Amino acid sequence: MSTEASETRFSHLSKEFLHVVEVAAIAAARTMGFGQRKQSDRAAVEAMRESMRTVRMNGRIVIGEGERDKAPMLYIGERVGAGAELPDDDETFPAVDIAVDPLEGTNLCATGAANAIAVLAAAERGGLLHAPDMYMNKLVVGPAARGKLDIDAPVAENLKILSACLRRAVTDLVVSVLDRPRHARLIADLREAGARIQLISDGDLSAGISAAVGGSGVHAVMGIGGAPEGVLTAAAMKCLNGEIQARFVLKDQLHAEDHTKVTEDSETLARMQAMGIEDPARVYRTDDLAPGKHIIFAMTGVTNGTVLRGVRFFGEGKRTSSLLMTTCPHTVRLVDTVHVEGGPDTVIRL
Repeated sequence: MSTEASETRFSHLSKEFLHVVEVAAIAAARTMGFGQRKQSDRAAVEAMRESMRTVRMNGRIVIGEGERDKAPMLYIGERVGAGAELPDDDETFPAVDIAVDPLEGTNLCATGAANAIAVLAAAERGGLLHAPDMYMNKLVVGPAARGKLDIDAPVAENLKILSACLRRAVTDLVVSVLDRPRHARLIADLREAGARIQLISDGDLSAGISAAVGGSGVHAVMGIGGAPEGVLTAAAMKCLNGEIQARFVLKDQLHAEDHTKVTEDSETLARMQAMGIEDPARVYRTDDLAPGKHIIFAMTGVTNGTVLRGVRFFGEGKRTSSLLMTTCPHTVRLVDTVHVEGGPDTVIRL
């Protein structure tokens, strides 16, 4: 099969992946406000896996719900899609690596708070880093500041550079930070430098996307969050021309000022090495986390958020708001979908 034909087949998967995240978001939204985060997550996982079963691909989960012994579905290494049983060299279906978070913001969904999403990223084999479920220190910015900041630089220095890139005063910048005790020093440094802070309870992936697009009111994301979300953020940055810089952080490094210090967490180090991560102190950039040429990124809002509206239910159906992006061709689509369940007399409201 020619390279062009293979690329065409891969790009056609984007619409199928859009359906996958829509289905997961709808299932999660049915549980919104129930206060049952595990129930919300389970609903999204089950719906996503079932809808992924018929996708025309030979898929492999590289970022999922965890290792097999802790996650019965969408676990790391699970084969999914219509060609799940085929070997990698079989050309019946394109071989795809997949990163998923069926419900980013389980607490947000459980409480009805903003920015809960269902998200999926895909690439050709080897196009997404195999990252263990652990912590990662991150710096996320938009296109104007790509390549200009340094995750190891002092906060004040990075803010000064960012303000110059965006042509606005430091006091006009807004930085999203997860509201966690481990960020006390970071928050103090941001305030001392004069930047404004948006403390978020969950969802640093959504915040990263907000930082990469104009008009969101967010200019950067800083701090420690999940490593799987870091890989998903990198896939989004490839499509949005933004940048993520990141470094893995082990549990005994969480509250240390120097996240590169020697760790005694040998169990986690062994898991990292098993996934091909030899240097735990390495700084990863966008192309390190998502090196693939053919990136597909799809997300659907579960609850109302900065970029997307949440799922809305009505008498004869529901309505979803999604973001669908690809690198080949380079497209960014906002997709507003009305899912009609009623009969021929159903009134469609746009």
